[in-house]
Amino acid sequence: MSASADSTNFKVAKTDAEWREELDPTRYSILREAATERPWSGALLDEKRAGIYTCGACGAELFTSGTKFDSGSGWPSFYESVNPDAVVLHTDTSLGMTRTEVLCANCGSHLGHLFDDAYQTPTGDRYCMNSLSLDFKEAN
Repeated sequence: MSASADSTNFKVAKTDAEWREELDPTRYSILREAATERPWSGALLDEKRAGIYTCGACGAELFTSGTKFDSGSGWPSFYESVNPDAVVLHTDTSLGMTRTEVLCANCGSHLGHLFDDAYQTPTGDRYCMNSLSLDFKEAN
């Protein structure tokens, strides 16, 4: 079970019933049950406008467009969060491997995973996010 299911340590704490009422079934499965959307299917994959990427569940600011890059993975990728406290990293041992899950620090929703294979970026990190876990607000 993803840490996103445990809302006790987050500012935004809602019941599963409340999340189900607010999120469509696909977004609920990704944000609250740690599902993954198919690669190359996300609406934000090719987003090029300047702006901020926010949590699809609670609206918290997570990533800036200036840190987005084309990783070739099929999911929106960023090399750092908007600030170190915007996300929570959690060890994920599902699927028979150890990965680093990325959660929204405000509501605990599952966003994607963090990998250290982005050698072309300033940090070397690749925050590999589900498009459906994010919303986009264009800069004014």
